[in-house]
Amino acid sequence: MKAALLPVEEALQRVLASASEPLGEEDIPVGKSLGRTLSRDLHSLRTQPPFANSAMDGYALRAADATAPGARLKLVGESAAGHVFAGKVGPGECARIFTGAPIPEGVDAIALQEDTTRDGDVVILTEAVRPAAHVRTAGIDFAEGETLLPAGRRMTPRDVALAAAANQAFVYCRRRPRVAILATGDELVSPGQILGPAQIVGSNNYFVHGLALAAGGAPVDLGIAQDNPKALETGIRSALNIGADILVTLGGASVGDYDLVQKALTDAGMELGFWKIAMRPGKPLMHGRIGSMRVLGLPGNPTSSAVCGLLFLRPLIRALLGDATAGADPSEPARLAVPLPANGVRADFARATLARDETGAWAATPVSDQDSSLVWTLARADALLVRPADAPAANAGDPCRVIRLEPFGA
Repeated sequence: MKAALLPVEEALQRVLASASEPLGEEDIPVGKSLGRTLSRDLHSLRTQPPFANSAMDGYALRAADATAPGARLKLVGESAAGHVFAGKVGPGECARIFTGAPIPEGVDAIALQEDTTRDGDVVILTEAVRPAAHVRTAGIDFAEGETLLPAGRRMTPRDVALAAAANQAFVYCRRRPRVAILATGDELVSPGQILGPAQIVGSNNYFVHGLALAAGGAPVDLGIAQDNPKALETGIRSALNIGADILVTLGGASVGDYDLVQKALTDAGMELGFWKIAMRPGKPLMHGRIGSMRVLGLPGNPTSSAVCGLLFLRPLIRALLGDATAGADPSEPARLAVPLPANGVRADFARATLARDETGAWAATPVSDQDSSLVWTLARADALLVRPADAPAANAGDPCRVIRLEPFGA
């Protein structure tokens, strides 16, 4: 009797369980923190802005002196960015001021430059000025000690700028997971090499490398191991020697061939977590562990490898980085552009294109050929159309779920 295939959801939970403790942290210069994941909440070391300042170019004055057009004020000084007016603006007086400049003492409003005229050192208002007009108060952005970014957040360009503005020269980030990538198979050669009569160019390692990098990992390509125990042993040993947090093997996933890779891993001390899950493509996915190194065995067909990488490797990397949303459902709602037959016992992740329908919703159309060996159809697809196991037949216009490929850098 055949063993039941492991459901996708349970497989993901087992993979994430191997990353229950995130990796350690390191102090990163703020200018190099783009794409890194915070290991601690980021707090402000200063108040922003530290002083009240002008939001516009114009004249700093007392609103009580500017209640109606035609008011005439004596110009007594100037305040520019980086240079504060040292005096005090009294009744009937004003000071020239520029955007970002400190508000002089005695001032509570700004008259816009375009709402004034000049007669020597006399400023004439053409519009009334309300109290607090165009004045930025101290701390309007954030206050010293305020939590600005939570632990587990991946730093965007906006976040880097915020950390710098908060006077954080360094930020605490999770160490990037080292992802060792080992392709396997006598049939594989690297791009640019001469191919034998039964060989193909290996490409899965490039997808996994890019996916790992986009997810926040530090990928290391270990090359191609031929289908013999010694080559596989050498590749696995290399992963252990570099201190890999994750070893991704590519290929050898068919029933007849996989024992070679699995045996090599077992001989190296791997504790097998699971092998074979109820999904299409990607059924032969393997998960295990050698000491502290997690192992993901991805199928050799390009689409199978890519789908498994998106659904399992990316969340594993994010979990090791302390991302609380690592296991969140990456799919979003869409509608079917065409009818589909009932699904079988495996969850289906079909390559699909997306287009907006007349309601503005995404309409998904599966590509015509779902052969898992095809690379071009994967490159042209916009999303994976998700169909649960045993899903009934569906009509065009019915709701569905899709996983868009673009957010994954895929």
